[in-house]
Amino acid sequence: MESTRQAERQRTAAESRRRELLEAADRVVLRDGPGASMNAIAAEAGITKPILYRHFGDKGGLYRALAKRHTDALLIALRAALDAPAERRRRVESTLDTYLAAIEARPQVYRFLMHPADDAAPATEQGFDVGRHSAPLLRRLGEELALVIAERVDLGPDSEAMARIWGHGIVGMMHAAGDWWLGERPCSREQLVSSLADLLWGRLSAADDRPGGPGF
Repeated sequence: MESTRQAERQRTAAESRRRELLEAADRVVLRDGPGASMNAIAAEAGITKPILYRHFGDKGGLYRALAKRHTDALLIALRAALDAPAERRRRVESTLDTYLAAIEARPQVYRFLMHPADDAAPATEQGFDVGRHSAPLLRRLGEELALVIAERVDLGPDSEAMARIWGHGIVGMMHAAGDWWLGERPCSREQLVSSLADLLWGRLSAADDRPGGPGF
């Protein structure tokens, strides 16, 4: 019994320490963006790089932990926007705006997750290329959005396949348009949201909600 309690305390302490290290990594990423290094993160956390490797393995492991942390938070916000008590067009706009507001609020985090470092800070560190690892993150967002669409909209006999197509298509659109907008700022966020919603508003506006479901 005592050994079980001790193991639980050790597990809790390890999880707490891991959160602290991820928060230190977040601070460095907010400052340095894609150029964030393991050396800088270890220094921010007040530890040596070997200790950081002990927790995450390498920069790829740290990246995946940060990606999960931020993707989990974004998915919670997107689901809240989709489930808000409003008519469907407004919820679509709110969902698009939630994504764009997230990348606008923390552009350095977004660039770290989605882009390799620039020439001033090499894109690889011990064989790790940030840009090469962004595809799984986008695939996860696409699959999660597909589940939401399938739960809320009746798309007929091929509903599941159509929901996956739409989920990945919408995520791809949001990512590409958001990436372009964040770099150039050619219009307001509100204008971009409205224009993207117009693009989506063909078949989606005519589809029926699933009976007994939360709607879309």
